[in-house]
Formats: sequence, C-alpha cells, structure tokens
Amino acid sequence: MLTKVKMLFSDSTRDIKRLTKLVDQVNKLEDKYEKYTNEELKNQTQLFIEEIKNGKSLDSIKIDAFAVVREAAKRVLGLRHYDVQLLGGFVLHEGSIAEMQTGEGKTLVSTLPSYLHALEEKGVHIITANEYLAKRDFEQMGKVHEFLGLKVGLNISQISPDEKKAAYNSHITYGTGNEFGFDYLRDNMVYDNAQKVQREHHFAIVDEIDSILIDEARTPLIIANKSSLGAELFYITAEIMKSFVADVDYELYPETKQIYLKDEGAFKVENAFAIENLYDAEHQDLLHNVMQSLKAAVIMKKDVDYIVKSGKIELIDKFTGRIMEGRTFSEGLHQAIEAKEGLEISEENDTQATITIQNYFRMYKTLCGMTGSATPSKDEFTETYNLHVVSIPTNKPVQRLDKDDVIFIDYDSKLKMIAAQVQDMNKQGRPVLIGTTSIEQSEKLSTYLKKIGIKHQILNAKTEEDEARIISLAGQQGQVMIATNMAGRGTDILLGEGVRELGGLHIIGTERHESFRIDMQLRGRSGRQGDPGSSQFIISLEDDLFINYDPEEMERFKKKVKVDADGLIVSPDPSKFVKRVQEMVEHAHHSSRTHLLKLDNSVDRQGKIIYSMRNRLLNASSQETFPEVTGYIKNYILQVIDKYCLEEVETEDWNLAGLVEELNFVFLQSTLTVDQLLDLGRKEITDVILKEFHLLEEQILSLQDEEELGLQLKRFMLQIIDTNWIQHLDIMTQVKDGINLRGYGQEDPYRLFEKEALEQFNQLIFEIESGISLRFIEYLRSQFEINEEQS
Repeated sequence: MLTKVKMLFSDSTRDIKRLTKLVDQVNKLEDKYEKYTNEELKNQTQLFIEEIKNGKSLDSIKIDAFAVVREAAKRVLGLRHYDVQLLGGFVLHEGSIAEMQTGEGKTLVSTLPSYLHALEEKGVHIITANEYLAKRDFEQMGKVHEFLGLKVGLNISQISPDEKKAAYNSHITYGTGNEFGFDYLRDNMVYDNAQKVQREHHFAIVDEIDSILIDEARTPLIIANKSSLGAELFYITAEIMKSFVADVDYELYPETKQIYLKDEGAFKVENAFAIENLYDAEHQDLLHNVMQSLKAAVIMKKDVDYIVKSGKIELIDKFTGRIMEGRTFSEGLHQAIEAKEGLEISEENDTQATITIQNYFRMYKTLCGMTGSATPSKDEFTETYNLHVVSIPTNKPVQRLDKDDVIFIDYDSKLKMIAAQVQDMNKQGRPVLIGTTSIEQSEKLSTYLKKIGIKHQILNAKTEEDEARIISLAGQQGQVMIATNMAGRGTDILLGEGVRELGGLHIIGTERHESFRIDMQLRGRSGRQGDPGSSQFIISLEDDLFINYDPEEMERFKKKVKVDADGLIVSPDPSKFVKRVQEMVEHAHHSSRTHLLKLDNSVDRQGKIIYSMRNRLLNASSQETFPEVTGYIKNYILQVIDKYCLEEVETEDWNLAGLVEELNFVFLQSTLTVDQLLDLGRKEITDVILKEFHLLEEQILSLQDEEELGLQLKRFMLQIIDTNWIQHLDIMTQVKDGINLRGYGQEDPYRLFEKEALEQFNQLIFEIESGISLRFIEYLRSQFEINEEQS
C-alpha cells in the first residue's frame, strides 16, 4: 500500500514542493488578517477588484486573497483551511486537477480559487455532481463569499429564466454540469438577446471532476422537442419482442452493448405487419421502432439503467446510483421502455440542440477540478481536456487498512461470506457500509440479509429523499448500510461515539465496478482525516463485470481455477484476472468516449458556425438586418451560378435557360435574358448577374427605415436557420448510426464521416441561404404586386 501511495505522489512531488512555498507565504499573513475587523476584511475584496482593473494580475494578489478567504472561513464557518487545502487551492487556480482523498475537505478548498477568480467579475462556475450538493455548497460555502461582499448564485433546473440570469450575473454560480450545458444550448435557441441567461465561459471548478468529465461524457447533452411518433406502434413491437430468442432472432455483443437483428427476427416482424421486406426505405420508421424496442427488451434493465417511479421511467446514473432529473432516453428508446413496462407512453422527442460534455467544458478559458480518484484517468484528462493531475498529500496519514479482494466462484458463496463478515463486524460494534453497483443488486442483498436477521438501512435512487438522514446514521455503532454508488461521492460519513476505538467504519464492496475510480471512491468513505477504518471487496465470477466479458476467455479461466470448500478461488491468483477484466472494460468505455468525441467534433464545429450566424443576427439592429439578408441572397445567387455553369462542363452545354429562369424569380424587375449570356465565360456571366443583384440590393436597402419589417425579417431568418439546423442534426444522427458499418471497409471511418459531415453541412448552408432568399423575395414580390395594383 505504501508503495502505491509513493507512486501516486511521485509525479506531483515537484508541483507540491513549488506550491508549498506559496502556502508558507499565506501562513505568514495569518496574524495580519486576524487583526482585521469584519468590515476591514470585507473591504479587501473591493481593493483587490480595483487593483485588477488597474492592471494587476491574479498571481500578484493570490497570496493575500487566499489569506483573506481563510480568515473569512474561520469567522463564518468555524473552519480553518489546512495547509493541504491551500495546496489544493493553488492547483485549481493554475487550471489543474487537485486529487485529494475523501474527507480532506474539497468543498472548502473551492472557496479559495473561486474567490480569487471572481475578483475579475467575469463569472466563476462551480460544478457539482447533483443539485443536492449544489444547494448544500451554495448555502454553506456561499456564506464565506457573501461575507466578503461577493454575490453568489444557484443555478438549478426548477428556477425561471430571470432567476437563472441573476444566478449567472453573480460573481460565483453553483450548479450541475448538465444544467450549465443545457443553458448554453437554450441560449442558442432564443429569438431575443435579452432571453439569454449565460455570460462568457470564464472559469469553472468541477467537483468530482472524473465523474462529470469522464463517466458522464459517454452521453451527450440533448435538448429535444415533442414529435408525433405513434405510441400504439411501441406497444405492438414490445409485444413482438417477448417472442424473440437470443442468437436466433438477434445477436448481442455485451461488451459494446451493440445489438443486431438476425433474419429470423426480421421475418417475425415482417409477418406481424404483413410486409415483404423490413429493410425497404418505406419501412425505415418501423425498422427504427423495432430496433429501439429490441434495445429496451434486451439491453435496458430495470433497477439498473432505470427505475419505475410514480408511473414514470426515471433514468439512473450508473456511476452515482442517482436519478438523473429531467433526463430521458432519446430517439424513441424512452417510449420503447415505457411500452415494455406497460406504462402510458409519453411523446417522443426530436433533437433540437446537442453538445457533448467534453465540448461544453472545453469552452471555458480556465477549467480545473477536484476528485479523490483522478490518477487512473490522468492520460485521458490530458488528451481530452489538457488538464494536469496533481496528487495532494493527506492532512493526516491514512490509517485505513485496504484488504486484498476475496473472489468466489459463484454468487451464493459470495453472499455467505458478506453475511459472515457483517455479523463479525456487528459483534465488534463496528459500522459497515456495503457498496453495490445497482439498485437491483442492493435489493437482492437486502432481501438476503433480512432473511438471516441482519438489520440494515438501504440507500439507493429509490430512497434518495432520505439520503442525508441515512448517511448521518451510517457511522454509528452497529449500523449496517447497503448503498449504491451514491454513497461514494460528496458526503462525509462521520463516526459515532466510540467507533474510532473499535476500528472505525468497515467498507464491503460487493462487486468490482466497471471503473476502478469508483472502487477508489467507495474505499475512501472510510478512514477520513486519519480515522481508522478498513475495506475489502468480496466478489464472484457471476458478477455483472464478468457476465459482459468475453465468454470464451471466461470459460478458459474457469477451467483453470481451484476452489476451497466455501467456493473461494485459491488458484491461480484471481486478482490478476479481475484487474485484466476491469482494464478491458475501462478501455472499452474510453474508446466509446473517444468515438463519441471524434464524431461530435465535426458537429460541434458546425454548431459553432450556426450559433455565430444566429448571434450575428441577434446582435444586429433592425436596420442592420437588411444588409444581412442581401448577403444571403448574394451567396444564394453565386451558388445558383455554380449549379448551372459547372466548370467541368463545356460552356456550350451550360443550361443558361434554367439559370435565367431561376434568377428571374429572384430579381424583381429583371431584364436578364439568355441572349445576354451567350458566348460569355464564367466570370463575365457572374459580372452580368451581379449587376442585376446590385439593383435588387438597392431596392432592399431602401427599406432599412421600416423598423417593424426589420424585426419580422430577423425573426423569420432565425426560424429558417433553426428549422434547417434541426433537420441537419437528425441527418447527422443517421450518419453517426451508420459509422460502425464503415469500419469494415478499407477506409478510415472517421475520415469518411468528416467528409460526409462536410457535404451535409454545405447542403445545410445552401438550404438556409436559399430558404431565406426565396422567402424574402416572395414577400417583396407580394408587396410589389400590391403596390402595382394600387397604382
């Protein structure tokens, strides 16, 4: 264990040595600021702000700023930052990840850099794993900043746009990563700048950064609107799925959760709907519906991926065990699950805006974060976010004893061992926290412990309303608590009276998680701040981690194992095998995130172009809207010339009649004829046509004083951009779905995807420019005809 700790900190030694000198400087100022009155301490904030406005850098005032925050925390919270917490604060200020063990007071650490960067008055975002923690930190840590004269805001899902705007306009804003991301997307859907709530993306501190930026990063953020997909069809396909047999009707690849329909399954669907070929273009919607129903039936598991609560499907975050408030599965999967569970089907959603977690957080000028388990993913942090991990030593030496895993051949043998260990701890009076990977597993274990008479509490997404009360009891003598991963992050389990002397809290992990970092978090619930404690994983080869592993490899290993009378594997050393499986699954998830990011980078770049088009329009005055529309019309005209005067076609074969006909609709009083363009080259034709365009441009710009028309024009331009962008996102989803099949060819699928994405985007721009041009010309024509009649 000591060797591991030394290895953990070795990479960070140089940083710690350098930053310790800064900590010493803060400590030297403690006597100075202790003598300040509350008012004098508060006045330091305004003094710092003025210094920054006058050109001072944050680095030049950071020592004093940290000393001021430490003194404020002592007075407001009765908490004094430890030296290691000051170290963590400096790491965050520099835009890195502070890896601090559980119980080291990461929340208090965040008060230091958030105060320092808030002095620039550009906004600091403090991101937490859930709204419960956001509210808690806002209420507790926010008091320190308010004491020092700063405004602190809370950004949660239930508040109004005006309240959100006020929260964002505060010096420091607390909230969840999802909510910040969704606000960004919503801001890029408004029709008036006044409706935007966010400011620039200046400085963000992400608590539990590995959970938010890595574990959650496999799922993009999507804003959707209701569509009219038929609900009845889901009930029918859900019924058909009940007759499906694995390896006969479909093929499942558990490692990647890919599922494919086999011929036999397709025949069953074709017979049910009396159609000849399910794969015909006319049955595309039915095929999509069938595949979503198949995923719902085979891949999506109740009490693992979702729960049914008050007649609704609630999504479960597999990494925290919590309900993901306000989230639904997209592309019909949510409705397919509702049909599977016999619930009322909600309306389907169409994607209107989307962004990956990675691309949202990479927009911040400075990004940093804290966690107890960053080291296993430090390469990914560097590759994806350019973030450096610095491991901070603990304030007091860790006393927890982490025992080696015990690995059983089957689930029943494992259960008996867990029960025996709980009973043994009970006799000693030590509290026990039993960690499970899903609600399903926590409830199975609970049933078993009840049967043998072991009293316990259970904490999972079904009981999260009681979380604070259950957690507060978890460290008391004789307590037994079963919890999903939600007990692993963001909450401290305080030891009851006399528990320290008995040996502290004992942790039992019932399964190795797909991510080694989650296992680290579970162990870290015990042994905080030098407390005694212990942990051990008691697992079996029938756990979910191994069920999804390569079945042939699994069989080969099982044939080699030798077990004792209790089902415990004694040889060969199973720990090496477990480590290999965990690494394989971690690698698969990393590949999945890389895959998503590679695909999303193209769409993200496209989104930024579309959003800049929208912002240019939103920021334009009524008068400035008219030059915008003439720009679109000019681009459209040039594309029409490209369409009819192809460079690779001989000039005599150009369709000049088609060109003149299409452009004569655009030019209101056109004199353009085919004869004018005969025998001209491409450049000369363009010059003739642009002369006609300039006449039209003059007509349009003469309307600039009509303010109401300008506002209407702005609105309909935004509508056309949005309508086409939504359709484009739908097309890009279909292109992404097909990317896996491209891998079988000789070409790089990502290069092909980028090529197709560019082609689709060029088409999107043409649709936007032509849509705006033709709609506005139609309007002008109607007005022109009305004026003609009146005259």
